[in-house]
Parts: sequence; C-alpha cells; structure tokens
Amino acid sequence: MALIESLEKSGNWLFRWRSFMPLVLYVLALGVMLMGWDDHFDHRSQTWIWVCLGVSLLGLWIRVVTIGYTPRGTSGRNTKEGQVAESLNTKGIYSVVRHPLYLGNYFMWLGIILYVGNAWFAVVCSLLFWVYYERIMFAEEAFLQRKFGGAYFQWSRKVPAFWPNMSGFVRSGVHFSMKNVLRREYSGFLAIFVSFALLDVVKNVRDGYAVDLFDYVQPFWFYATTGAAVVALTLRTMKKRTKLLVETGREYT
Repeated sequence: MALIESLEKSGNWLFRWRSFMPLVLYVLALGVMLMGWDDHFDHRSQTWIWVCLGVSLLGLWIRVVTIGYTPRGTSGRNTKEGQVAESLNTKGIYSVVRHPLYLGNYFMWLGIILYVGNAWFAVVCSLLFWVYYERIMFAEEAFLQRKFGGAYFQWSRKVPAFWPNMSGFVRSGVHFSMKNVLRREYSGFLAIFVSFALLDVVKNVRDGYAVDLFDYVQPFWFYATTGAAVVALTLRTMKKRTKLLVETGREYT
C-alpha cells in the first residue's frame, strides 16, 4: 500500500475511534497525578482555575462559531457512510482556517490538560494531539481533493490547515444559528466541567482531604458542574422530544 493510501486509511480509522481519545488522556493524566508530577501549578489557585477554564471555553467558542454558521450539505462526514459533502465551505471561519472544529477541540482539551499541573505533560499531549489529528485531517482533505478538485486547491493554498490567518476573512453567507449550537454542543459543554471536576477530586483525594463534600471537590467545580449538567440534560430532552431546536437548512447530529 502506498504511503498516501496508508495515511488516509489510518486517518479514517482514527476518526471512527476519536471518541476514545479522551479516555487515553484521562489515563495519562491519572498517571501524572498519582506519580506526584503535577506540582507545577496549584489547582486550588483561583487564578489558575480561571486561566485553564478560559482556555477550554475558548475552544468551545471556536466550535460554537463554526457550528453556528455551518449550513447543511457542506464538508462533513458520517461514520457509517464515510465522507459526506455537497459543497465546499470556504466562508466564515473556514475562510481563515481549514479545520476549525479540531482547533476548537485542541483548546478545549488544552485547558483541562493544563489543569493537571505539569507543563511537560501539556507539551507531550499537544504533540500527541497533532500526530493524531494530522492523519484525520489528511483523510478529510484527500476526500475534498477528489470531490472538489481545483476549488479545493484554490482554497487550501490561501487558507492554513490549523492556525488561523485572519487577513483572508470572508463573511459567512448564512445567519448564526443558536439552535444548531444548542442542539450539537451541550455534551461538549458538560464534558469540560465534568473533566475539571474529576481532576479536582482525584487531586484532593490523593492529598488526603476527606472531611466533607467540599474537601473532595472545590465549591466552584461542584456548582459549575451541577449547573452544566442541568443545562445539558434540558437541551438533550429538548433535542430528543421536541422540535424546538430544529432549524431548516442546518446540519443535525
């Protein structure tokens, strides 16, 4: 098998199993914490909490902007049918970066990784993230190249794959759909707060806090995660049992 075919095949395989990547990160984070290598930053510092949460919310914001302006039928993929795209999306955030959703994913996870408390762990995870998603991006772009030919090459020559170049921004041709965002992003929103809270619990249990609830988890993470869970459950119920979050002409999952 030619190397280019091997890279595309591995990218498609990694995409199908991408949901398990967070489990790998959790295992690695647990190892770092249990080994006591997480003393570069104080997880109880309010400043550090807001820095890490801010990085993760930046990633969520990138995803929100991307999904909010994404019309139906643009480049996407389906795990059962393979790649799916009726048109090439080159406007809005796609006019400044070719893979904005993966950029958003990176920052969402970077904030959580930073909260572990080891700078080298953040560097290693960033490298692993790049190796992992580079193959997924390669597979996606191979499909777009075959599907759209010259239009894809013209777009890819002007727009970077991962780090945005704002100088080429072109306004999106559709309005922002909050319904589409609420329908698709509630699980990621909840995952951010659950992840931070779990890391906080592990650190506190390891350090011997065992008197009451807020010795196991800081009040901020308890209330924030509880609130996020209520929001996510409400939106999931609306998605499954009503049509309040349905909007014509948008992608749905």
